[in-house]
Formats: sequence, structure tokens, C-alpha cells
Amino acid sequence: MKTIFLFLAICVANFSFAQDQEDRDDSFIRDSNKNLLKIDIKEPFMQVAVKCNDFKPAAFEGGVAAYKTVLNKYMFAYLNSDFYALTGDFVFTLVLDAKGKVVDVKGMPKVPNSEVFFDDMQYVVRRIKKNWTPASCNGQPVASQIKVKMNFSSISTDID
Repeated sequence: MKTIFLFLAICVANFSFAQDQEDRDDSFIRDSNKNLLKIDIKEPFMQVAVKCNDFKPAAFEGGVAAYKTVLNKYMFAYLNSDFYALTGDFVFTLVLDAKGKVVDVKGMPKVPNSEVFFDDMQYVVRRIKKNWTPASCNGQPVASQIKVKMNFSSISTDID
């Protein structure tokens, strides 16, 4: 009887201290061996203007919010932040071809260890399989660029 009571008491205590998943901050997504990441992708994205009388900007299925959600998810999954500890505002320029496919990703500003981060971001963006609807000029698809601003924090910790 004492064993059953002890077992039930441990179960109740365990459930009472369990973390409520709805209250968590999803911007802190991963606690890896060394780094804790916080990523804040800013809206709206800026379209680089093209000289044209009837310009229509590139669009992602579901809008900017849908792309932000997908990008955030892929960043948490594929960034290998063990090689850099960066904090600050970064701007990534997505270069789209006339078919709406991302053909290049350029990051700014360049700071120590940012090149590895920018290479990782190129990999992350190319993993997203959905294409953008290309920008158009006078009804014809054209290449374009989209600027994505984000605040990135990588906090190094010693877990040993």
C-alpha cells in the first residue's frame, strides 16, 4: 500500500512540475551543445524596385507570414551555430530568377565569423522547396531581389 501511495505521489509531483508547452517562447528554439539561438525575422520584406511601368512584386504562396514561418522553422532545423556566436541585425537579399526560384542569398553586414553563418543561410534558404511567384514587368516575369531583415542572437554556453 505504501508503495502504491509513493508511486502515485511521484506521478502527481511530476505532472505538477511539467512545462506547459503553450507558454513557451518559440523564438528560443534549440539548446545545442554550445549555443542557444534566438531569431526574430522582421516583416514586411522589402522588394528591390525594378524600373517598369507596370511592376508587380514577387510573392510567396501564403504571403510573407507563411515564408517567415517556413524560414524560421528551417533555420532552427539546419543552422549549425556551433561554429559562430553572432548577435545583431542582419539583412539577407534573396535573388530570384524569372521563374521564382531563389538562385542566390547574400548577407550583410560582414562581421567576424559571419561568412560561415551566411553560407549556412544559403543552405537553409535553398532547402525551402516552394518557389516564389516571380515579379513581373508589363506582364512578363523578371528577375528580382527581396530583402529580409532579421535579428539573430547566438548565446554561447558551457554545458560541461
